[in-house]
Amino acid sequence: MEVKFYKRSALTACTSSMVLLSAMLASQSVSAHGYLEVPPSRALACQKGLNTNCGGAQYEPQSVGETFKGFPAGVGGAPLQGPIDGKIPSGGASMFSALDVQSASRWHLSEIKDRNIDFQWHYTAVHPATKHEYFITRNDWNPNESLKRSSFESTPFCMVDGGNQKPVSGAKHNCDIPEDKSGQHVILAIWTVGDTDAAFYNAADVNILAEASLPGGWSSVGGIAPANALLVGDKVKARAFSANGENPDYSVEVSIDSAEEGQPQNWSFKLAEQINKTHTLVRAGIRDEQGNIEAVRGNNSLYAQKDSGVTRYEVQLNMQEDAAARLAVASLKPEYVLDKGLAKVDFGVIANRKMNIEATLYDEHNKSVGSTSAQLDGGAPMLTMDVRANPGQHTLTLIGTTLDGRTTRQDTQVVNLTGEGTVVDYDFVFPQNIGDYTAGTKVLQPKTNEVFECKPFPASGYCKQYAPTANGFEPAIGADWHLAWDKR
Repeated sequence: MEVKFYKRSALTACTSSMVLLSAMLASQSVSAHGYLEVPPSRALACQKGLNTNCGGAQYEPQSVGETFKGFPAGVGGAPLQGPIDGKIPSGGASMFSALDVQSASRWHLSEIKDRNIDFQWHYTAVHPATKHEYFITRNDWNPNESLKRSSFESTPFCMVDGGNQKPVSGAKHNCDIPEDKSGQHVILAIWTVGDTDAAFYNAADVNILAEASLPGGWSSVGGIAPANALLVGDKVKARAFSANGENPDYSVEVSIDSAEEGQPQNWSFKLAEQINKTHTLVRAGIRDEQGNIEAVRGNNSLYAQKDSGVTRYEVQLNMQEDAAARLAVASLKPEYVLDKGLAKVDFGVIANRKMNIEATLYDEHNKSVGSTSAQLDGGAPMLTMDVRANPGQHTLTLIGTTLDGRTTRQDTQVVNLTGEGTVVDYDFVFPQNIGDYTAGTKVLQPKTNEVFECKPFPASGYCKQYAPTANGFEPAIGADWHLAWDKR
């Protein structure tokens, strides 16, 4: 394996007329997936709970940053390629756009104490690698502005030739971080795939402390990753744990006394400051190049001396219920008419809070015959549900949870369906209760309004195989659905 090191040069300015190709590779079926594991990518830190408010990235770090290869410039005189400026961490994918937010205290910083570092990737679906490259932000970059090409040095500080071979998870890419880099930076790790036009772009947030005069004995034991806004009267607690379980002597709790304190970055700061005031063997904050650990308004790391016995911290939110939250079904018709078993059930919802809601219609046997979900901003929106059912009395159940997760409300109403019923019965609306699917299970595919029956064993095992990014056996939709299902 050949490792090449490049001298950095100023990034050539790009004219506004140049087109940046950042669309996902919709024209190709790219199954390669992976993420930077050491140090953790921004998305992997989301999955680990070190970062919050990450959107879909926390569930699929292996899919983040997939777009065209060619960063930062095009190949053979072609236009600039790779993710567009402002969307570099997400690769331009809307479901990962939360990763594009950039501020000095937004993301957890992984400490780098040695300039000689072994980068490691984890691959969930490996394809040949042309190369792995590692870029780093310039010394004059602004951590409070979205990441652009001009934020990074124009050439990688390290490149590992992949030889167009399949890389191995955990293999070490030994690199040297430039000596003039210290403090907060973003490392952009790029895995260029050899047999497609794709590359994976992973941003890693780091705090480079190499050669710093750090006081000895401090170990990382967790972090304070602020997410939800809190209300007056709420409490937040840093719970300390040792090898023998919870250690209440080092646990710290603060109360929220004002709306301003309830803002995520503010309660994180208040809790970190209280930890620092209360104890000398544990500290909360960001460590600087002189070894000082100071609380910040945002993500704070937690450190402990060995004599404390503390090995980890967990942050617990004790939130009061939002007693004023309201949710109700409104504008419900006296009856809905079925046409060959099909109907659109439309109804209004009244809510005075932003909520994630789920509405389900059950028949007289308590079987789901239709469902819908949405995120409401409050007010009185109208919702529509596709239903496949037989005539009779049905139950509409509406459940809503406030976006901060503190309060759930429910309303239940009776719905009458008349007209012509369905001919084919079914057990579930796909993919509801997918873990219960066995040979003979009948499901309604709401995307096509058709019913499918799970094939006998051993093909029945495929009926349970489903994920938003790997849906090969989804009835009527997946490329291999016919191996698992029979159409009724």
